[in-house]
This record gives sequence, C-alpha cells and structure tokens, in this order.
Amino acid sequence: MSESATDKSQLDKYEQHYFSSYDHFGIHEEMLKDTSRTLSYRNAMYRNKDLFKNKIVLDVGCGTGILSMFAVKAGAKHVYSVDMSSIIGKAREIVELNGFSDKITLLQGKLEDIQLPVDSVDIIISEWMGYFLLYESMLDTVLYARDKYLVKGGLILPDKCQMFIAGIEDGQYKEEKIHYWEDVYGFDYSPFIKTAMEEPLVDTVNKQALITDSYKFFEFDINTVKKEDLAFKRPFELTSIGDDQCHAYIVYWDAIFPGKEKIVLPTGPMNHYTHWKQTVFYMDQVLELKKGDKIFGEIDARPSTINPREYDIELKWDLNIEAKDESRNQKGSYKYFLR
Repeated sequence: MSESATDKSQLDKYEQHYFSSYDHFGIHEEMLKDTSRTLSYRNAMYRNKDLFKNKIVLDVGCGTGILSMFAVKAGAKHVYSVDMSSIIGKAREIVELNGFSDKITLLQGKLEDIQLPVDSVDIIISEWMGYFLLYESMLDTVLYARDKYLVKGGLILPDKCQMFIAGIEDGQYKEEKIHYWEDVYGFDYSPFIKTAMEEPLVDTVNKQALITDSYKFFEFDINTVKKEDLAFKRPFELTSIGDDQCHAYIVYWDAIFPGKEKIVLPTGPMNHYTHWKQTVFYMDQVLELKKGDKIFGEIDARPSTINPREYDIELKWDLNIEAKDESRNQKGSYKYFLR
C-alpha cells in the first residue's frame, strides 16, 4: 500500500468543507446501512463476475473501502482506492484486517492531484451521487478519471442515470415549513418565507403523497457525458392521477449498472428507502387538480457560479385546463438554490 497526500490547505474553502464532511464516522455508517445503495453495488459486481475477472479497478471516493472489497471478491486482479478524506486511515485498517492488503492499494488525496501507480484501469467504480443526483456529487472527478485512466471499452459502475419529477400533495408540511413564518408567537416573520421557499427540502416522501405520474426529464451515459452537459434545461409533462391539490414537486433518480444482469439503484418514493431520500420543491401557489389534468413545465438546473458543487434550479409550470374549467388555470415559476 502507498499513500499520496494532498494538503487540504491547498483546497478552496468549498472543497475543504466537502471533503471534511466525509472525515466523520456517522456519514459512512449511514451509507453502509443504506442497504439499497450498498447491495445494489454488491449485486452489480457479484452477479457479473465475468466483467471483473483479472481486471484492474479504480475506486473513486472509496470511503471505508466496501466497494473495493466487493470488487476483489468479484475477481478483480487489483484495486486502486482513492479518497481525500481522513477516513481512508480506517479503510486501511479494514482492508488489512480482512486480508486484502495485497489486492487493494489505498491512496489519500484528490484524484486530480495524484498519479496512480498504473497508466490505465479496466473498470471505474464510484458512489459519487448526491442529493438531486448532482448536488455535491463527485461526478466531475469520475469524468476526469474516465478520460485519464479508463481503457477504451472499459466499464464504469454505475454507467447510466435517469432523473424524474412528480407532483405531490403536501399541504400539512407546507403549512409547517412555509406558512409558519406568517405568525411566530404573534409576530410577522414573513421575510423568512422567501428563504424557506428557496431552499429545497431533502426528505422522505410517502408514496401516497404522489398526485401526478412521474416524468423522466433528464438522462445521461457516464461513458460519454461531458461536464458541460450537467447544466441543462428540460421540459416535463405531468398528468394528475386523482382529484387533489398539488403543493410541490419532487425530484428523484435511478442509477443503472452495466452487465448481463441489469441492476438498478432507485431512489423514488415508491421504492425502498435510501439516504438520498427525495428533493422537494414547494411552489408559491397551490394547483387545484382533477384526474387527467396536465401540468406542462420546465426545469433549468446548472452548477452555481460561486461553488460548482451546488446547484441553481428554476422550475416553471403551467396548468392549462380546457375552456369549461379555465378558472383553475395557473402558471408560475420559482428559483431554488441547493446549498
């Protein structure tokens, strides 16, 4: 095992905050106990061992080393595991304790600033995904690794992602989160409403709250996607599945793994819990929906110019009912900031 450290003092304040957050045991405990996440990676490797036999693997953002050990158990010849966080010290102990020291080389540092002991790798594995898929994610680093180290025809796990949007009824929580500020112990705190609205909520949404179908508005292939593609503007169309009010939109995503046996890691409210939960965007109005109504909208998302790990998002929507009930027509837009 070897180590190549990147001095954290050389990182800007945003990167320092991001990498330092992974120094703490708690976040790794949460991820390891997320069985949907961890078992999806394990199944993608164990059920497709032919892809890993005698292959050189790079684990980007290895954390405690669980994915690296899965790769070895799946038949990898050697795994190079990179992480900036100090948790890599524990990963080194775990790798040695489990007898993988001859198969896994751990390197501490920012991948862009270190040189791997090999010129190329056959497979890249990484659990890079963030809230809203792209918020505070490591995808930029995975793309760097792909372009610098991955052999032609090599594999990336996962290699495809899809993002979905849906409308929900969430009147009670919106009352607690937004309208609360209108009367705080008898005082008007309404200036906080704008702040509460602008910050999307990351929370577990009950599938019973869904009031529309889901719409896939963005997908990409990690084998070919470019960094600039991650700033996007996409239309969406939602159809009401009942008569109810729509207070907010949720965004969730699926990650898809390569192999003969297709493994999908889903994060929607209709699926098993994941620590990514769903991202909730409250509207500054309420849409009165009847079954079959259609909401036409657009989502514009792009990395923040201040901190590229953060995202600026604008949602536009248009509920346009036939002439007999046009009193329910509503359109609007709102800008949100994932910080």
